[in-house]
Amino acid sequence: MDPSERATPENWMYPPWGGWTFNQVKDLWLPFDWEMHDGVISVRPQTTYWHDMVRDELFFVLREAWGGAPHSMRLTRRVSVGDRTLIRPDIVVSHERGPDTESLATPVRNVALVVEVVAPESRTEDRYRKPGLLAAAGLPHYWRVERGEDGLPVVHEYAGGASGWERWTEHRGTLATDGPFPVEIPLRRLVER
Repeated sequence: MDPSERATPENWMYPPWGGWTFNQVKDLWLPFDWEMHDGVISVRPQTTYWHDMVRDELFFVLREAWGGAPHSMRLTRRVSVGDRTLIRPDIVVSHERGPDTESLATPVRNVALVVEVVAPESRTEDRYRKPGLLAAAGLPHYWRVERGEDGLPVVHEYAGGASGWERWTEHRGTLATDGPFPVEIPLRRLVER
C-alpha cells in the first residue's frame, strides 16, 4: 500500500505498514465512532444510558463552574497524541478559546483536562492505556469516572507534572478540586436529573 494513500470507508481496516498517520485519516468519515492507536483505527463501543447521563450532566455542571475561564469545553472531541494516535475522550477541556471547527483533533499540548466515563467495554483502555499515554504526553489533568456499587459516580482524579501523574485522588460523594479550574460537584447530582 502506498504510504501517501488516505484512509477511506473502504480501506480503513487495512493500515499500511507502520500504521495510518494523522494526515492519512484527517479527512476520514466513518458511520461510527472511532479512535486510532499506534496507527490502527478501532471502533469505539456503544455506551450505556448511565454512561451518557453522567457524561452529559458532568459536562453541563463543568460549564456552569467554568465561569468563562480561558478554556474551551467539548464533548467527544478527538485529541491527537503524536502522529499515529487519536483518542476520543468523553469531555475535553482545552486551552483554545475558539478551536478550528474544521480540524479533526485538538493537539494534546492544548488540552487542560480529559474526562473519561468508563464503560464496561473500555475499562482497560480508560484505566490504564489512556492515563499512561496522556501522562507521557504531559496532560495536566485526567478524570476517570466509574460507576460505584451504589450506582453513584466515583471520580479518580490524576494531576500531572513533568514526570507523569504526580497525584491521584479518589472522590466519592463530592468532587472538589482546583484543576484546571475550581469546581465542587455533589456526584449524586449527575444521576438524579
